Amino acid sequence: MTQLDVMYRYDAEPAEAVIMALGRVREVYGIRRMEFNAAEKTVRIEYDATRLSEPIVHQLLRRTGLDVVERISLLPPQPEPAPAAA
Repeated sequence: MTQLDVMYRYDAEPAEAVIMALGRVREVYGIRRMEFNAAEKTVRIEYDATRLSEPIVHQLLRRTGLDVVERISLLPPQPEPAPAAA
């Protein structure tokens, strides 16, 4: 089992029907955990990469009606390499 995380930012607050649909996404084989941050309007999903791919996870979210606007990188910004001395 290979566990991966992906994070998305959503725009509009989810309606009750969307929340119910998101509950059904948790039942999809391979989805391990869903974590919402209402203050930042993000959802972080842990999934089994041997069962699902990131595009499929994104499609599952979109089908619920959640207004996904972007994928957020979970990697911290990398420092720029120092220029080589001449």
